[in-house]
This record gives sequence, C-alpha cells and structure tokens, in this order.
Amino acid sequence: MFRGATKVTLDAKGRMVIPTRYREELQQRGESRLVVTIDRDQCLLIYPLPDWEEIERKLMRLPTLNEHARRLQRLMVGHATDIELDGHGRLLLPPKLREFAHLERNAILIGQGNRFELWDEQRWDERREQWLNGEEPSVSLPAELGSLSL
Repeated sequence: MFRGATKVTLDAKGRMVIPTRYREELQQRGESRLVVTIDRDQCLLIYPLPDWEEIERKLMRLPTLNEHARRLQRLMVGHATDIELDGHGRLLLPPKLREFAHLERNAILIGQGNRFELWDEQRWDERREQWLNGEEPSVSLPAELGSLSL
C-alpha cells in the first residue's frame, strides 16, 4: 500500500529515484516492472505491472460506443508505457510523458494505495490549494464510469 507525499528530483535524463520505503515494498512484491500513464489532472500515474493489468482489463471492458469511456481508454491505455526500475531504484520517464505533466526537476510523488501520482511540485501546490479552498469544479461522469475504480 503506497501512501504519503514525497519530494523527488528528476535528473537531466528524466530519471527519478523511487524513495526507499516504496522501493522496499515493490521488492517485497517482486515488482521492478511498472507502468506509467497520464491522468486528466496533468500528472502521471505509476502502477506496479500487475495492478495496471487489472486496471487495463477494466478499462477495455467499458462500452466503446460511450464517448467518455472511449476517451478514457485512448488516454490511459494509449499513453501507458512499461518502465523498469534500474539497479539503483530509478525510473526513466519518457520525454512525452514528462512534457505532458510539465515535469522538469522538482516533483512530488503521492502514494495512492495501489499506485502513485507524480506531479510537478509547483503544479501540485497550486492544485492542492484549489482543492482545499473548494475551487475544483464538479464534473459529472456517465453512469457507466461512476463505479469504475482506477
């Protein structure tokens, strides 16, 4: 179970070190393979491969004639990229995904149970303040997506 917020730094090549506490948990699970994809909040989602495979199955079972479901499939599955922890516990984040999330150097890794969210630090601070101040507009989802857990 991943939880908590940790400041992380990306190097010039786009590599990020997974914090030791998470790396140990991933190693205990036997997971060095992860999947990174985009989120509509302009952050990246990082899943251990088995957890991602379950999410991907759920996404692909959604009705493809539903515009919202199809958009979610295109964005999340279409941008999903397999990555592997190297021997130093680092992830190499692809340039297109870093660009999408506006990631340059300073970032925040947010544990979210079975996944991580990776945010540009400044963007995270701004969004967190919006959420705390109740400034987030509500978005209604179609009934088919209302019970989907990602």
